[in-house]
Amino acid sequence: MCGMNKILVIRFSSIGDIVLTTPVLRCIHHAYPSAEIHYLTKKAFVPLLKANPYISKIHAFEGDLMQSIVDLRKIGFDAVVDLHRSMRSRLLCLGLGKTAGGFNKLNVRKWLLVHTKMAFLPDIHIVDRYFNAAKAIKVQNDHQGLDYFLPQDEKINLSELPEAFHQKFIAVVIGAKHTTKQIPEAVLVKIIKKLSYPIVLMGGPEDRAKAEGLCNSLSNSVIFNACGGFSINQSADLIRRSSVVLTADTGLMHIAAAFQKKIVSVWGNTVPQFGMTPYMPQNELNSVFAEVRDLKCRPCSKIGFKQCPKGHFNCMMQQDADQIAKDVSRLFNS
Repeated sequence: MCGMNKILVIRFSSIGDIVLTTPVLRCIHHAYPSAEIHYLTKKAFVPLLKANPYISKIHAFEGDLMQSIVDLRKIGFDAVVDLHRSMRSRLLCLGLGKTAGGFNKLNVRKWLLVHTKMAFLPDIHIVDRYFNAAKAIKVQNDHQGLDYFLPQDEKINLSELPEAFHQKFIAVVIGAKHTTKQIPEAVLVKIIKKLSYPIVLMGGPEDRAKAEGLCNSLSNSVIFNACGGFSINQSADLIRRSSVVLTADTGLMHIAAAFQKKIVSVWGNTVPQFGMTPYMPQNELNSVFAEVRDLKCRPCSKIGFKQCPKGHFNCMMQQDADQIAKDVSRLFNS
């Protein structure tokens, strides 16, 4: 392994998954400081990694597998670390003539938990499972947590925010890719009404209308609607500058973990047992989980749905808003 010159890491999606792979990049760099580390991901996720100092080059995958194989073969990689383990990534490894270390997605055990509620999942975080794919090149986890590197030109100038947000504020993530992961507006209203601190609402352009509705419902609260007004890196910088992050199971939750923020995560249709909790091995006390336990229908998916399959959405609607607000306040003042 001492002759390792070029290493390819593969992970196509999503925001959270990309951030969760960053310890592998750091540890590969430390194990092979003179090697080039290349990263293949979808074009949409390139901004998440463009400032990462451990990456020599990012390759944007735009859907053409054969073209990617042709382009990557020209580079001549010594090893491939497949952190996606899909049919597409396996075909890519085959096309490159490289075997990749094993990464067990535990899909069968997840299926059993979703469909039978039989819990056979091991108590192991996905970050540690990612490192199983790096064992083949003798790379081990240093347990130093996640990384997120901000491009200098995308850092936020707090003067862009109202003066009330120039010191301490709570970042409240209202968006998520799947509706059944999102904290409902009615629950957010109950929580925020119990918080007497500045609130920055976080999400994408698709969440702006929801955020405006929250602002109208909480006219007595100090709220700034950041949904859709900032790039992903600017949003990450807002997370970095916050004092506490209230979020569902989202990509911004993992960005918050990379910045070692105090996090209250609210779990709906997914469960922490899937191994996708905020990864902060040195600051676990900074993370609080909120979930409605003992629901027979939960988890209903390892990913999420556009709407609750049962129609009631009890996994979110029955959240204890009082306790969540208490946890947020405690972390804010600690």
